[in-house]
Amino acid sequence: MPIETEAQLRAIYGEPSERAVKKQLDHLDRHCRRFIALSPFLLVATSDGADLDVSPKGDRPGFVQVESDAALLIPDWPGNSRIDGLRNILKHGQVGLIFLIPNVRETLRVNGPATIHDDADLLARFKTDKGRLPLTVLRVEAREVFLHCAKAFLRSGLWDKSTWPEREALPSMGEMIRDHTKTDGVGETDEVMIERYRNVLY
Repeated sequence: MPIETEAQLRAIYGEPSERAVKKQLDHLDRHCRRFIALSPFLLVATSDGADLDVSPKGDRPGFVQVESDAALLIPDWPGNSRIDGLRNILKHGQVGLIFLIPNVRETLRVNGPATIHDDADLLARFKTDKGRLPLTVLRVEAREVFLHCAKAFLRSGLWDKSTWPEREALPSMGEMIRDHTKTDGVGETDEVMIERYRNVLY
C-alpha cells in the first residue's frame, strides 16, 4: 500500500535535525551570492498547478545575477521554443532552483515566486560581447534558500571521473531523437548537432 500521510513518513524518517531546519534562509547572504557567482549550471523546476517540469540552464559562471538579497535574475536565450517552464510560470508562478558547481559536492536550493520580463533595462544587463540579448529574463524571489549536503554526490560519485561511463554506452542524441520522432535516416551525429547548437547559443 502506498504511504498517504505525513505521519506515516515521520514514522520512517523521524523529525529533521535542528540544524537542518535552521539552515533555511529567506534571503541570499554572502555565501549564497558566492555560490551563485561560481555556478555555471542550474535546474529550474516549475508547475502549472498540476503537471511539473524541470529545465536545465547553463552558461559561464556568474550568468545568473543576484539583483538583491531578495531576488535573482536568470536570462533565457533561444532554445527549442517549447517554453514549457515559462508557460507554467504564467499559470503558477512558483519555481524551485538547484545550483551546481563542478567538483563541489554541495548544491544550493532557492525557492520562491517568479515573474517573466522583457524590459529593455533588464535584457541589457545580459548583453553579450556580440551585442546579443536574451529573449526574456526570469526574476525569482528568494523566499526559501538553503544548502544541500554532499550525500547525493558521495553516493553517486558524480564528479569522480573513474565512475563515468564511456559516451559510447549511450546512442548518439541524433539516433535517439530520430527514434523518438520516428523519422527516417541515420540521424545527426553528435558533432553535427553540437556545431548546429553553437550557431544558435545566443
